[in-house]
Amino acid sequence: MTKQKLDGKREPAAPRPEHGVKAAASHPLSGDAARERKHSQEEAMKHKTKARSTLFTRNFTLLVLGQVSSLLGNYTLKFALSMYVLERTGSASVFAGLLAAAMAPTILLSPVGGVLADRADRRRIMVTLDALSGLAVLAAAAAMQAADHIAVIAALLFVLSILGAFESPTVQACVPQMLSGGDLLKGNAVVGQVQAVAGLVTPFLGSVFYAAFGLGPVFAAAVICFFVTAGFECLLRLDPPERQVDGGKSAAAILRADLAESLRFLRRDQPAVCKLLLLAALVSMVLVSLASVGFPYLVRTVLGLSAQLYGAAESAMGVAAIAGSAAVGLLAGRLRPSRMHWLVAAAGLCLLPAGAAFLLPVGVMGRYLVLLAAFCGCQLAAGMFSICAVSLVQQRTPRHLTGKVMAFVYTIPLCAQPVGQLLCGALLDAFAGSVWLVLLPGGLLICAAGLASAKLFAGMERDQPAKPQGT
Repeated sequence: MTKQKLDGKREPAAPRPEHGVKAAASHPLSGDAARERKHSQEEAMKHKTKARSTLFTRNFTLLVLGQVSSLLGNYTLKFALSMYVLERTGSASVFAGLLAAAMAPTILLSPVGGVLADRADRRRIMVTLDALSGLAVLAAAAAMQAADHIAVIAALLFVLSILGAFESPTVQACVPQMLSGGDLLKGNAVVGQVQAVAGLVTPFLGSVFYAAFGLGPVFAAAVICFFVTAGFECLLRLDPPERQVDGGKSAAAILRADLAESLRFLRRDQPAVCKLLLLAALVSMVLVSLASVGFPYLVRTVLGLSAQLYGAAESAMGVAAIAGSAAVGLLAGRLRPSRMHWLVAAAGLCLLPAGAAFLLPVGVMGRYLVLLAAFCGCQLAAGMFSICAVSLVQQRTPRHLTGKVMAFVYTIPLCAQPVGQLLCGALLDAFAGSVWLVLLPGGLLICAAGLASAKLFAGMERDQPAKPQGT
């Protein structure tokens, strides 16, 4: 131990060069270096702060708030309308038929909506569509006082479906315009979480509002939600679309040319994206059909369980969807394209215990719990795959084609759903006593498709653009 430490006195130290701010005060040259170093540290801090805050930019935050308001109004309204139709007609098939008929404009007009999203101001499109949605609900509420209620509801669902066909590709095209790189995947995960939370909360809100106040206040709340959404969208600041030379073509000719260009892009420039859409259609046809048709049939009819247990299972699946979206946001850095096939395979793998439960003597509640765990796992994996697939397509699509390509991303799986639902219903009726013959092959099919797509995703990762397009 030194004498300095023993005595507590500090001996004069030998002169040594000074550093930092103290040196800056005594030496003009070192002062410049210190100022430069301090400036560099401040710039590094700014870049670090900016890197942390690039996800929730002003535009993206406004878009998310608008989606929250729009989905709450839309989903709550549709749930209340379903309860109203059931009370008036006593037939679930009537409302199912109304929804199926209203789906037709969405399927047919989504490509047109994609063309519009690439040619017109996206902010104005969204503002106009949400304002028109609010006016449509307001007009329906007024018409309910005089006209046939079921006819008014059918017309309202039809109009909302038309407007939705134009809004969905526009919103999906806005996300890659606002975000890029790793933030794009996180942004799509946030949008997925908003949709999942809305799907979980709105049945409760719709039932409470409808039971307590009737249909009128639900209409009023939906109108407010749509107009609030339009208000948020008015505040967006988006770059205008690139001007495209049309040479005096008619609107029909422009539509044909734009759709042909997007199809050429999918077939020739990005055949991997086309294959990915076909895989998504297969996943939608099997998994969405089993979740929407098969699961309620298995719980209520095959197992004979109560509506309360079915409702609890639906809530659990909603939580699983939220968890899947959250997992994508948390694992964004690890979810490389070359690993996406495992998500598809995992979704199919989850169905195998559900089928095996009907072969083993585990009892009714045992089968219910296995079904619940299996479909929640399936929902989680399929939701993660959907968000990752959308982000991958957005990254590989140039800005002037984003709306059109996203319209196909939305429409192709949607077209597969009715086919899968009809097929699923027919198979479950045919094998009502042996439902494992539907569940096990379905799970094996999706699992095999996922494993077979490994080469596809590996190639997409190798060919992934260094800088995402459209930013």
